[in-house]
Amino acid sequence: MAWEYAAETADAVGALKAAGYQVVAVEQTTGSVPLPQFQPAPGRPLALVLGNEVFGVDDAVLALCDVAVEIPQFGTKHSLNVGVAAGVVLWDVLVKLGVV
Repeated sequence: MAWEYAAETADAVGALKAAGYQVVAVEQTTGSVPLPQFQPAPGRPLALVLGNEVFGVDDAVLALCDVAVEIPQFGTKHSLNVGVAAGVVLWDVLVKLGVV
């Protein structure tokens, strides 16, 4: 798998958007879409932005993303380990795209 390092997340997001990606933040924020309601943009590659487990996705980066999605949760705890969150969102997206 090819990969590229970017010192700043905002720079990486800008490059992905310029390349035609739909950039999706996984974050609980004002205006975020519940994951079950999210539909990937047809025909566009998708990039997910996941933040720090304590501080989340930086506000400046959130502003650059096309949409923010959040994983609905029950109870009083409102965060997941970043690896678990990535797995939940990736599975959901792959199902919606008909890959699995």
